[in-house]
This record gives sequence, structure tokens and C-alpha cells, in this order.
Amino acid sequence: MRICVIDGQGGGIGSALIKRLKEEFQERIEIIALGTNSIATSAMMRAKANRGATGENAIVRTVPSADIIIGSLGIVMANSMMGELTPKMAEAISSSPAKKLLLPMLQEKVEIIGVTPEPLPHLVECLVTEKLKELVNNV
Repeated sequence: MRICVIDGQGGGIGSALIKRLKEEFQERIEIIALGTNSIATSAMMRAKANRGATGENAIVRTVPSADIIIGSLGIVMANSMMGELTPKMAEAISSSPAKKLLLPMLQEKVEIIGVTPEPLPHLVECLVTEKLKELVNNV
């Protein structure tokens, strides 16, 4: 199973996700770190992603072949992450046939009605244990 973790800025969210994914699944899954910038990609690689790439072209070319895409809600919003996530990136991610598991990190002046704010560690744990574990185990 090929999982793309997408992050920007400092790569903190992506790193937290990758660390938890590696704890839970070890080498049963392939994790590809896709950063909107090299700092984010480097941080995710230090978290032990299997492979990594940076920038618009890397994201646009890689997400169509992913089984699952993981990141914050901003990865499907053009110009999010202080402009790091380009419209082409958002379109490629949104159009990918991959299942998308998005964390409701609400930094984009967007409010999701019915979602209660949770700290990042709780969101990561929920994503891995309640959503992703079922998907990986059913392959």
C-alpha cells in the first residue's frame, strides 16, 4: 500500500503522522513524504518516510498513483499554507483516485461545522487507529 503524506511550512504535521504510521505499520506500507518545500520534506524524511520529494511537480506527478493521501484540510485548498500549496497541487490532490484522510487543522479561515477542535496528537491517533488501520488490514 502506497501512502502519500503531504505537508508544508515546517513539516511538523507530516512528521507526526509519519512517526505514528511507522510505529503502527512498520514496513507493511510505503510512505512517501511530499513537501511543498524542502524543509517540510526533510522533516518528514527524518521521521522515517520511505521516500520523499519536494514541490509542485513532485506532488502533481506522484498523487495519481497513491492508494491513500494524508494531510491537513489545507492540501485540497488552493493557496493554503501561506501560499505554498499551489492551485495545481490542490487540483491534483483533489482529483487523485486515492482515498483522502484529511485532518481538520483550521488555519485557513475555514470552519467545519460539527467538528470539535482536537489537539494534533489526538487527531493523528484517531486517523491511524480508527480509519487507516481498517484500510490497511483490508488489503
